Amino acid sequence: MLGTAASAATISPTTAHAANTIRRAFHSNPFNSLSSSHHSILCARFRCLSLRSFTAVSTKAMSHPQTLDAPHPQSSAAGNKQALISLSDKKDLALLGNGLQELGYTIVSTGGTASALENAGVSVTKVEQLTCFPEMLDGRVKTLHPNIHGGILARRDQKHHMEALNKYGIGTFDVVVVNLYPFYDKVTSMGGIAFDDGIENIDIGGPAMIRAAAKNHKDVLVVVDSQDYPALLEFLEGSQDDQQFRRKLAWKAFEHVASYDSAVSEWLWKQTVGDKFPPSLTVPLSLKSSLRYGENPHQKAAFYVDKSLSEVNAGGIATAIQHHGKEMSYNNYLDADAAWNCVSEFRNPTCVVVKHTNPCGVASRDDILEAYRLAVKADPVSAFGGIVAFNIEVDEALAKEIREFRSPTDGETRMFYEIVVAPKYTEKGLEILRGKSKTLRILEAKKNEKGKLSLRQVGGGWLAQDSDDLTPEDIQFNVVSEKKPQDNELCDAEFAWLCVKHVKSNAIVIAKDNRMLGMGSGQPNRLESLRIALRKAGDEVKGAALASDAFFPFAWKDAVEEACESGIGVIAEPGGSIRDGDAVDCCNKYGVSLLLTNVRHFKH
Repeated sequence: MLGTAASAATISPTTAHAANTIRRAFHSNPFNSLSSSHHSILCARFRCLSLRSFTAVSTKAMSHPQTLDAPHPQSSAAGNKQALISLSDKKDLALLGNGLQELGYTIVSTGGTASALENAGVSVTKVEQLTCFPEMLDGRVKTLHPNIHGGILARRDQKHHMEALNKYGIGTFDVVVVNLYPFYDKVTSMGGIAFDDGIENIDIGGPAMIRAAAKNHKDVLVVVDSQDYPALLEFLEGSQDDQQFRRKLAWKAFEHVASYDSAVSEWLWKQTVGDKFPPSLTVPLSLKSSLRYGENPHQKAAFYVDKSLSEVNAGGIATAIQHHGKEMSYNNYLDADAAWNCVSEFRNPTCVVVKHTNPCGVASRDDILEAYRLAVKADPVSAFGGIVAFNIEVDEALAKEIREFRSPTDGETRMFYEIVVAPKYTEKGLEILRGKSKTLRILEAKKNEKGKLSLRQVGGGWLAQDSDDLTPEDIQFNVVSEKKPQDNELCDAEFAWLCVKHVKSNAIVIAKDNRMLGMGSGQPNRLESLRIALRKAGDEVKGAALASDAFFPFAWKDAVEEACESGIGVIAEPGGSIRDGDAVDCCNKYGVSLLLTNVRHFKH
């Protein structure tokens, strides 16, 4: 048994000299220039010497147990500092390689990275010169070897670690720079990727080196991001060791591998089972920005982008381009998301105005200028300071209208908005909107894809569900009353129903002629939501359509009868109440059409 007290000093001078001679031979002769027989002989001699060294040390250790006064860390077998570089993404590689070389580092590298470094004028020791093994198994095995991982994982403050390296002629690595096969890009590329190709793009050696270096970050600096190259070189030039810097790089390394593994896991689950709700779920989030505060000034906040494979090119506010204005706030993101999700549901040119995540104005028209005016008119008080969204391009004419439009309440006050969001803008349209206000946030977004997973946090856990993607085209509006709706009334009911799914429960929307007249939201009882919506609709309620996000629990002397008495022409609701019969009878009494959708649209 080999005790921890053995030291390199116990190796006979002849054996140590021979081992160093072989090692220098590897460093001075590029591996690819050796014949296969020369390589085999050289490696065999080195392995034999290592074995003899082990035997000599082991025997000496058993007969003379002693300890070192202090560990003798060596940065490499030749006494130099070593850096291991293996990159898939070779951005700024020349900067890194030359910088490390100027600082006196011996560069050890693999395959294409080594070639790129040599082309940049950097001297390179190839990995196979250390491992005495060529790359094998179609590149699956290159760095998975004790001569590599021993040099990364050895703790410099542990005597027996350093003695083990000395015995086997293994040098330490001070810097490890690795990034991984582009699995994420490959599996999300246009047209997809074959299963076998996806498997071959799963990196094995890279994560192993990154994790090893990150674990041993006290002695090894690990870098996975080219943006950190300047900071790394600056740190190495200094004379002070900063453990916080090392820990930050280690954290980033583990995060990098974790995100990579989550992509592999997500992809493989879909290839294997495909169920939307796996037994365990990892959501990789990437910090996009620190926010001034959360919902309130005393709450700190930040915004993260979901890097799940399912979100690649899937649209949404998170990936919107901001062309102008003040930085987005926590509440801005919530409101913009609500406005964009709502307006994206409509096929015809549509404008949606949102305040506190509720659509307070919606209108569809062939003339988008008219749609904008009508959306604001639905509730101009709420629209002031809100978010305005369009589902078509904002051109010069629309931009001028947004900039100059006066509030319908007094005809004088120019409307103010926090955000304008649209799928695209003309150059002139952008120029005009930028002139409206220095703070106006102008967002360009892509429509959300259907079928997304919706996540919501509760204390100690998360709720997951399918997104609510149903539109009027996906359901049946079943007539259960004696009076059947006219075609225009049915269109109004469909429009109101599409609006109400975006209003917070309990939700009521009154609409006519493809525009919202009034809405009631967030009330603990449906009757109060109805009364708010009726008040906002005013005299225009006569003959209008009413949509409810859920069934009416009562009809007589309640919401259904009050709606009928106010002049509503058609009501659309899910049904499902034990008193649905009362709602039918009530509508029949007042000559109102009643449509049951069998689809509820709760929104909490």
